[in-house]
Amino acid sequence: MLAAGSRSPLYIAELEIRLKASILPFFGKLDPSTINRSTIQSYVVKRTEDMQERRGRSPARSTILSDMVVIRQVLKHEEGAGRLPFMPNLSLPYLTLKKKGRRAWFSPEEYEKLYKATRQRIATCPRRGWKSQYEDLHDFVLLMGNTGLRPDEALNAEIRDVQIEQDDATGETILVIDVRGKTGTGFCKSMPGAVHPFRRLRARRLAELEAEHGAKEAAARLATTNLFLRFNREAFNRILREEGLRFDRDGKRRTAYSLRHTYISMRLMEGANIHQIANNCRTSVQMIEEHYASHIKDRLDASAINVRRPKAKKPAAGPRPRAKGTPRRKRSTG
Repeated sequence: MLAAGSRSPLYIAELEIRLKASILPFFGKLDPSTINRSTIQSYVVKRTEDMQERRGRSPARSTILSDMVVIRQVLKHEEGAGRLPFMPNLSLPYLTLKKKGRRAWFSPEEYEKLYKATRQRIATCPRRGWKSQYEDLHDFVLLMGNTGLRPDEALNAEIRDVQIEQDDATGETILVIDVRGKTGTGFCKSMPGAVHPFRRLRARRLAELEAEHGAKEAAARLATTNLFLRFNREAFNRILREEGLRFDRDGKRRTAYSLRHTYISMRLMEGANIHQIANNCRTSVQMIEEHYASHIKDRLDASAINVRRPKAKKPAAGPRPRAKGTPRRKRSTG
């Protein structure tokens, strides 16, 4: 209940699922004061054995860390209630370091292949009655790739949250978006490629409202209408599979979030300022450095790396110096 005011209902529901699925069956009968690092290690071993038995694989690192978050929250609550004298050290040394890996994203060629495929689905429309959904999906891909919004931020955005402006610094027409999502509120300035998708979405929402409520009421309702009424995950994943884009070269599964990662990676490739990207995407420079910048070759300056020390000049050739005590040679007069 304490987190209900600052966390989404989905977050609270996920905590309950984790507690009931694996944490309470292991810790339920234990006294909180007896829980220490050794107990946590036993839990990780039990969690790993159970998943290997059920699914034939070990739990992901992120799964274990998410469980640790829930356990810490419960123990902090017990400490605050006076039922626990102090918060035990639950850190697991072997989970503190991890191999850096890039987030699943689309290269410029793959991104072009994706939005061409979504555009083609509008023309062919393989399922009856899905044309409007494919139109929204196509504009979703373009808007996400040109703004770096999180999927929940894009789905929460209303028409009134988006303004078309002429940017003074670049002289280009862009979108300025009042963002509401995971990290609260903030602003985002888009690439010029996001303007046409937004205009199409706005016109489509207006036409839908006019068909349902009439022109006068539609104009009044438009501002508070969501930019996207839905995200057809089924159609998106099917297109990824058909185009061979479901997984990246490292075997990581691509999702709608990969469009955000694509935006950040492309901005870095073009030489954008990393601090400005962090502000525009409502994240930290550390996150970008760890998950994006270290894997972008354009971030490396060959002229600063391939530095060579200048070679020392050899002294000019001349008469050798005479050793001390050696008599001078007389010149020949013949």
